Amino acid sequence: MADTNQQSPPPQLGPMQFLMSNKLETAMWLSRLFTVYCSIMFILPVLGPYAAANFYQRALLANALTSALRLHQRLPRFQLSRAFLAQALQEDSCHYLLYSLILVNSYPITMSIFPVFLFSLLHATTYTKKVLDSVGPSSLMFIRNLLDKLTSNQQNILKFIACNEIFLMPATVFMLFSGQGSLLLPFIYYRFLTLRYTSRRNPYCRTLFTELRILLEHLIMKPACPAFFRRMCLSSIAFISRLAPTGV
Repeated sequence: MADTNQQSPPPQLGPMQFLMSNKLETAMWLSRLFTVYCSIMFILPVLGPYAAANFYQRALLANALTSALRLHQRLPRFQLSRAFLAQALQEDSCHYLLYSLILVNSYPITMSIFPVFLFSLLHATTYTKKVLDSVGPSSLMFIRNLLDKLTSNQQNILKFIACNEIFLMPATVFMLFSGQGSLLLPFIYYRFLTLRYTSRRNPYCRTLFTELRILLEHLIMKPACPAFFRRMCLSSIAFISRLAPTGV
């Protein structure tokens, strides 16, 4: 005789119960949403330039908080050792913790806010879907469709972020000569860029460097390109290649 005593499925958690049962994930989700909000308020300075500068700092500080929480999640046991530091520097969350601390007191430019804005938007998407599922399987379909479109364009967004990371390097040099940046900023940012280049989980920075080099070499090898400009570009490519980390 078949056993008719079947266990009923566990009741679905409501949105508040779901959020409270995942406190660390919820804290990162809220900080990412706050980063998105502050980034939008900086990109669209509807409250004036002074308020926009404050939103710039708040966005970077919120991103630093998110990155610190994510780093703690990835490496929960802190150790004051060289091996732990080397392991931490391999994490993308550590990279963007450094990124936020490097740029939080610098002159606010839109290019520097796009990476934290888009990363926060992408990473908040998955948890937002889980929150919507706790509300109901068919709740807020308009938001679900927007999240699906964002997910479908994830690769293009990551390439755009990598492009911002790369072109921020000459931007820091320009800020130095225009009096809007410190002397150490280009050197510290170069260290961040080498970490992004050697990232194991996110190869887009390294891939985009290769694609840009191939594109530039293709353009300068055309007969219409002046010889002096070709030599200048080839020297620049060789110089940048020497700066790239080895053993990747």
